[in-house]
Amino acid sequence: EFQEIYGLETVVIPPNKPTIRKDELDLVYKTNREKFEAVIKDIRDCHERGQPVLVGTTSIENSELISGMLQTAKLPHNVLNAKQHAREAEIVAQAGRPGVITIATNMAGRGTDIVLGGNVENQIKAFAADESVSDEDKAARAAQLHSEWQSLHDKVKAQGGLRIIATERHESRRIDNQLRGRSGRQGDPGSSRFYLSLDDSLMRIFAGDRVRAIMERLKMPDGEAIEAGIVTRSIESAQRKVEARNFDVRKQLLEYDDVSNDQRKVIYQQRNDILEAQSLSAQIANLRESTMTDVVRTFVPASSVEEQWELAGLEKVLQDEWQLDVPLVAEVDKSASITDEDVVEKVVAAANLSFDAKVERVGLEQFTPFMRMILLQSIDSHWREHLAALDYLRQGIHLRGYAQKNPKQEYKREAFELFSQLLDVVKMDVTRVLMTVRIQSQEEVAQAAVALEERAERISNVTYTHPNEDGSISQDAGQDADPSTFAQADQVPKVGRNDACPCGSGKKYKACHGRLA
Repeated sequence: EFQEIYGLETVVIPPNKPTIRKDELDLVYKTNREKFEAVIKDIRDCHERGQPVLVGTTSIENSELISGMLQTAKLPHNVLNAKQHAREAEIVAQAGRPGVITIATNMAGRGTDIVLGGNVENQIKAFAADESVSDEDKAARAAQLHSEWQSLHDKVKAQGGLRIIATERHESRRIDNQLRGRSGRQGDPGSSRFYLSLDDSLMRIFAGDRVRAIMERLKMPDGEAIEAGIVTRSIESAQRKVEARNFDVRKQLLEYDDVSNDQRKVIYQQRNDILEAQSLSAQIANLRESTMTDVVRTFVPASSVEEQWELAGLEKVLQDEWQLDVPLVAEVDKSASITDEDVVEKVVAAANLSFDAKVERVGLEQFTPFMRMILLQSIDSHWREHLAALDYLRQGIHLRGYAQKNPKQEYKREAFELFSQLLDVVKMDVTRVLMTVRIQSQEEVAQAAVALEERAERISNVTYTHPNEDGSISQDAGQDADPSTFAQADQVPKVGRNDACPCGSGKKYKACHGRLA
């Protein structure tokens, strides 16, 4: 996988000392009940002989289930299920002492070697930290602990080392090998065995029917297990299928991610260039020229004749959207021969002249931070929208397969189109903001603030009036108002829908002012 996806070569490092661990064949039972009963029986046998046991489970629920069964059997044990973070390392370090039973999930306690006889170094460190004890007593105590550990170590080795009992196969052989690898470290003896049942998820999906047929053919009684190499190989074959599927999923996901990753590199490079550049005049000029060219080409196609041009529409768009007054119609009428390229040049020149006037009024040093801010804001906002669009595209692109199209190729093509649209939108937005921004002096800003305050004061003096019950306006708003000047609702004559309209148009009321009623 490293070689195929990332192009990285891998080197297998051999163990420091030869591994003498005994990996026994899997035992397959019909039901989970039979499997767990066999597990408890094996644990009890190891505990009575003084052999340490590490029970591996695939989930916290299974570890708690086995813990409950061990409590019923009155077998002392420790449970590691990622709930006792503070004590996990210490429990695992002492899991190699004679007769100790430890239950752990595949992830719990990793990173700490299980030393046969227990980890004496931790005990020595704890004793050495006591400052009230003299150095001679510390040395004597350390020698005593080493002697005790050596006797325990020899006792555990005589019983076969650490025993690994796994209650279920994982989807990945790597996880199973890691569990087995906790025993037999640094050339120590050890043994491992997997206890399986036909109710396990992996067995039920891949190998359950085949093994169940073998059991029924052999007419095996309850409590009996199959121990055969063909069963173990069948299970490993199922694991390889799952690993191959997961590999394809990761590879496919990486291919989709590479598309957005390549686009991300382009965007981030542009942002870095904008942040690090001392002057942005050249970049803004390129954006402005490209934008004005696109606007002109909408009304004046390339390599076209004068009869195909829409100069009046182009003048209106330039005036309304870009605040550019370019008399193109008059220029064309005056000129004997003018091409579409000449029109583009005139519009670009007018845009440059308008922009340079704004920069000259403010000063390039003060205008550059504003240009940088507009560029970054536009890129960031549209980049976020682009990422959301890619997510939506990714969710439904697999449906292209029903149209006999390659979903990955379709995703790459449409993602490129979206990215091109992103660059065009950024270019258009930045140019529009910089071309239409109003430059005001301090005096103009102060005058605008005063005008705003006066307008707010006038609005605050407006009094709300409401009609009375008879339809007349309340006199509270103004005592000088004449009630006779206001029309009463009951003074309007009632007109039928098919009668002539009172306005004198000659039409029926329903076809004239009756439409407004």
